[in-house]
Amino acid sequence: MRSLKFIEGCKATQVYALNPNGTAAGGGGAGCGGVGEKFLQHLQDLRVNSARPKSNRTSQTSPNNITNNISVENLLPSGLPDSDLLEPQIEPCLRYVDFVQTLADVYRKIEKCPQFEKSEVYIEQCAIFRGLSDPKMFRRSLRSARQHAVDVHSKIVLASWLRFERREDELVGTSAMDCCGRNLECPKACLVSGYDPESVNDPCMCSRSPREECDDDISIGDNECSTSDEDGDMSFCIGDDEIRCVRYNIASLSRPFKALLYGGFSESRREKINFSKNGISAKGMRAVEIFSRTKRLEMEEAMVLIEFGLEETAYLLVAACLQIAFEEDMKSNATVMLLERLGECAKEGWQKQLAYHQLGVVMLERKEYKDAQNWFEAAAEAGHVYSLVGVARARYKRGHKYSAYKMTNSLVSDYKPIGWMYQERSLYCVGKEKMMDLNTATELDPTLSFPYKYRAVLLVQENRLGAAISELNKIIGFKVSSDCLELRAWISIALEDYESALRDVRALLTLEPNYMMFNGKMHGDRLVELLHPLVQQWSQADCWMQLYDRWSSVDDIGSLAVVHHMLANDPGKSLLRFRQSLLLLRLNCQKAAMRSLRLARNFSASEHERLVYEGWILYDTGHREEALAKAEESISIQRSFEAFFLKAYALADSSLDSESSMYVIELLEEALRCPSDGLRKGQALNNLGSVYVDCDKLDLAADCYMNALNIKHTRAHQGLARVYHLKNQRKAAYDEMTKLIEKARNNASAYEKRSEYCDRDMAKSDLSMATLLDPLRTYPYRYRAAVLMDDHKEAEAIAELSKAIVFKPDLQLLHLRAAFYDSMGDNISTLRDCEAALCLDSGHIDTIELYDKALKRADEQK
Repeated sequence: MRSLKFIEGCKATQVYALNPNGTAAGGGGAGCGGVGEKFLQHLQDLRVNSARPKSNRTSQTSPNNITNNISVENLLPSGLPDSDLLEPQIEPCLRYVDFVQTLADVYRKIEKCPQFEKSEVYIEQCAIFRGLSDPKMFRRSLRSARQHAVDVHSKIVLASWLRFERREDELVGTSAMDCCGRNLECPKACLVSGYDPESVNDPCMCSRSPREECDDDISIGDNECSTSDEDGDMSFCIGDDEIRCVRYNIASLSRPFKALLYGGFSESRREKINFSKNGISAKGMRAVEIFSRTKRLEMEEAMVLIEFGLEETAYLLVAACLQIAFEEDMKSNATVMLLERLGECAKEGWQKQLAYHQLGVVMLERKEYKDAQNWFEAAAEAGHVYSLVGVARARYKRGHKYSAYKMTNSLVSDYKPIGWMYQERSLYCVGKEKMMDLNTATELDPTLSFPYKYRAVLLVQENRLGAAISELNKIIGFKVSSDCLELRAWISIALEDYESALRDVRALLTLEPNYMMFNGKMHGDRLVELLHPLVQQWSQADCWMQLYDRWSSVDDIGSLAVVHHMLANDPGKSLLRFRQSLLLLRLNCQKAAMRSLRLARNFSASEHERLVYEGWILYDTGHREEALAKAEESISIQRSFEAFFLKAYALADSSLDSESSMYVIELLEEALRCPSDGLRKGQALNNLGSVYVDCDKLDLAADCYMNALNIKHTRAHQGLARVYHLKNQRKAAYDEMTKLIEKARNNASAYEKRSEYCDRDMAKSDLSMATLLDPLRTYPYRYRAAVLMDDHKEAEAIAELSKAIVFKPDLQLLHLRAAFYDSMGDNISTLRDCEAALCLDSGHIDTIELYDKALKRADEQK
């Protein structure tokens, strides 16, 4: 069971606990007090400036004669952050002390279990993949579980789960029965028992969409009905209120509504329907209308519908509203009840581990520490070692700090050390020991954000604000998160760097539009209002220039902030929403990117534009052929840059022969003939250059890259360097990448690429810098390991790969380590790494060949 968006709900938005006295913990020194007083003065400045009217001024004016009724306490009632109150979140998913072995074990289970039992093992794989950062792996595993399901009950549950997971990718929202033509998600297909692998890719049993079914139920010939879907095509009148609705959306909510609006009643031909005597208020009906469009409600609106649903015994509606309620409050009694039932239903060991651990997390959030400790202990007894972190935290909350320290110290000594072990132990240490544990945690797992935040807050308390920002920059440079952006914005305010603060808050709100700042005391939008008058004012034309500058300097966070600013002035601009989605994808924020892409689609001003954005949504969710169909349909309506670009991009995603490459070139050339802005044309020229390189047309490729650079597409330096390299002009290639390093704000990839164009020592230096800037890039580890193997330093080569695999279990890293083990004659380790890699991607040809070789050797040894 995927517990109702549970994992996202458990990740609290709190960046840090705050000291209500506005000073550093323990009274602080003079330096800390000085920072506090200075910051409060800045807040006072913010208060009196917040009422300043907007204008096109390029400089700030004196706020002395402007007043506002907002107090300093309302702006930041809790004062400065306190490092002593910081603590990391306990992840609500399964985590393992030997993740590679866990992957290998699951792969063997899948391969060896009977066909009719594979579905259950794939569900276990889902639970394991939930802890990874790539949601596509989880969805792929979930599809495999549904594909191998045999009984009707399992098929219904898994198909519903797939539709639930797809809700973020939907074009206009989901409904309980909407399968979008996909057989694995089709409710009707679930009603047929048995395993039928051939039907997976067949069209589903629903030959027509729900809208077509509605249209067949009645022929609407009365002119009373409107046909507009933009603002609604009918209304419910309740007293003096008129609630405008989309007829099809309301009809899809229930059979009675469908009968009323598309059946043989007179209401089916009316644009206005009197609903005054149906026992529902205008407020309740508005909640119904919102839900019919978005399939989502705020908590208060959901509770309104729950009340009416219970009265009318509309249990499906109540269940849908409760789903939304859980997403808003994971600490609810209903969540506890569901998790308790989950524990009761658990049979396998991993199921018990997950249910008990999640109950522990919820109880910890509810501050019911004794119950939390009991559930964490139950999970640990079931075999989930990570739950011991929860036991330690619960003991600490109950006042047993030394007991918590002993438990985490045992973790470090009893198991191979992992970053989260040192991170947790640091909570129960002080002084140098605490900092040593935090530094070790970062060394073992640089993706853990808590150590960076703690060190940054500690630097703030020491009045070293610049150093604090530098500390946060280390992780924000490769892993963007709302809490780190919030903390950096706060410190920027203290430094009077309001532009940087506003940049980070705008970027943060792009990730989470409803984010509450300062420990939930202020909405992010409100802080934008307060900061906006303190920075240089831009017109929309200025914003476009700023966007070009930031885009060309590969400043993705700065670009996000500019787009957020532009959307505040023009929220319905699909083009800007689309740009936003591209930036979010580059920052690996897939969920937020999909939300922006859906908004681009929903705000489309034309049919051909809407089809393009639908095509991108389909492409990004793995439906390449459907994406191509959308692009072709868009082109048939109107030739546009984006439609040609989408088609070319989707076609180039597969292995291209010479004929296909020429077709992609034609499509990109057609795109460049259509109107567009320089940002997208630069990308098209860059892609065109890449295809020319693959076709060995280096001069044409160089021309494309040069033209892209002329319109500030800075990434084209990399393509041009590749051309020089292929022409044996290695020095020119190196110099070209140096230009990119100098221009790009985020340049880890540039250092990595430049390493290919220099000698070994310089390459090692560049790759060390790439790892420092972005530890998640795997090529530097593979290169260094290969060099060590060449020097016959096998143990060091294995250690280099293992260092990265601990926090990034990557397919290529696992395959290379398996190959190294194979060359060293360690067949057991070779098999384990191959199995772990195949668990991540069962179709990886090179790993399959290596695995078969190792299996044959194992049989011979037996």
